[in-house]
Amino acid sequence: MARPLKIGITCYPTLGGSGVVATELGKLLAEKGHEIHFITHSIPFRLGKFQRNIFYHEVEINDYYVFRYPPYDLSLASKMAQVAKMQNLDLLHVHYAVPHAICAYLAKQMVGEELKTVTTLHGTDITVLAQDESLKDLIRLGIHQSDAVTAVSRDLIRETQELLDIERPIDLTYNFVDKRIYYPRECIGLRSEFASPDEKIMMHISNFRPVKRVGDVVDVFAKVSEKIPAKLLLVGEGPELSRIQWKIQAMGLQDRVHFLGKQDDVAQVISLADVMLLPSEKESFGLVALEAMACGVPTIGSQAGGIPELVAHGETGYLAPIGDTALMADYAIRLLRDPVLHGVVSKACLQRARTMFCNDLITAEYESIYYRVMGIDSDIPVPVCE
Repeated sequence: MARPLKIGITCYPTLGGSGVVATELGKLLAEKGHEIHFITHSIPFRLGKFQRNIFYHEVEINDYYVFRYPPYDLSLASKMAQVAKMQNLDLLHVHYAVPHAICAYLAKQMVGEELKTVTTLHGTDITVLAQDESLKDLIRLGIHQSDAVTAVSRDLIRETQELLDIERPIDLTYNFVDKRIYYPRECIGLRSEFASPDEKIMMHISNFRPVKRVGDVVDVFAKVSEKIPAKLLLVGEGPELSRIQWKIQAMGLQDRVHFLGKQDDVAQVISLADVMLLPSEKESFGLVALEAMACGVPTIGSQAGGIPELVAHGETGYLAPIGDTALMADYAIRLLRDPVLHGVVSKACLQRARTMFCNDLITAEYESIYYRVMGIDSDIPVPVCE
């Protein structure tokens, strides 16, 4: 049995898929006996109460008058090196290439080659930032200088290699959900606050950015609600929220749409839904679709990015070309009108989430990568998820 590791984790600690996955991974690793040190500018919002083997180190930004902008990147790199030295860390696992992989590289230069670095690519660090010519070389450097690189979908690996001309191997490590948290829940009382017994509930959860195409969510719902009594629950906040509120008013849907705002714990909220909508323009994985799947809720989404790797079309949900709201609405109507079909798809969702995207399986994959870069024989058994 390989020895437990001391691991530093850096992520964006606010609401978003990468921060959620990084935090949940850290918690699961701590449960397995590893010592986890979160190095971020604020406490990750999913970290919750005190847990054994988990420590938090705040990155304080020096706002000296000579700097036009506070040098967060330099402060982070310095803090990484400081924690690595004081806590004798084995490795840094950073989520997002920019700036975190670069900061980890700088920290390694300060500490020494014995400090290993693992970078996980989550999506916009490649699909958006790598489109910027001024950042390409920086992202490429961060990837090449990491001891291991992982990505959350095959599509993201392909895009990374094509955009940045990367030849080094990139490990596929899908996102995951903790099956102890995400499972179908009985919530009849809570459901009655939003919909009557004869109404279906459609749901969308996101950061309300343009890439999420929340306007398409409203259009799909409008088409469905013409045929089926339904309510729409919108969860989250972001720059598009005001525009979406205006659109809903203009379409006369305000009595059928509920805004739930930002929710730290969405597991129970998801169980309210009959269908999850994810019509994104870009989506390297689509964590919310997996969270829905684990709760037995089918997803109607787009064929963007890594979504087809997650949602098995015709089995655990339905996918349509980006922007094809008419087809998405047709799929939703088909599901919502047929209780037998919905039950079959819901059962398939649970099976797929609990086997392919099981937290035990993905955590073991990360452990194997850690021990590999450390040069330690681990022989970690592959968990059987069911």
